[in-house]
Amino acid sequence: MHRHGYKGRKFNRETDQRRALLKGLADSLVKYESIETTLPKAKEVVPYVEKLITKAKKGDLHNRRQVISSLQTVASAHKLVDEIAPKLTGRNSGHVRIEKTRTRRGDNAQLARVSFVDDLKEAPVAKAAKKTVVKPAAKPATPEETK
Repeated sequence: MHRHGYKGRKFNRETDQRRALLKGLADSLVKYESIETTLPKAKEVVPYVEKLITKAKKGDLHNRRQVISSLQTVASAHKLVDEIAPKLTGRNSGHVRIEKTRTRRGDNAQLARVSFVDDLKEAPVAKAAKKTVVKPAAKPATPEETK
């Protein structure tokens, strides 16, 4: 048997459990803006969250409802659409990063930190517009100045 066309990791879970796991990880990432989990789970949650951010950046009603259905809580969905997505408008993709951290003491599993690339604490700063210096119009010469 070949593995062609099988996409994603199973994590020794059934489909509904796997879906709930991804929802929970994505929800925690939005809520805490950084989570630590095992490396395979981190690699699986990043594309899931990237797609949610893309929908949240559009921000219309249909995309907002899709984000709500893809996260566990409505509050975190609203946080993603209203607070986080506007701060990420400068990027087209690559909003989330994975950094390997340590190995877990109990089973020596490789852990990784998943976090947003941009600093979400500071407000988005608009690019400063070039200031054009407006010179006053030249006054016509008065007869007294011409003498």
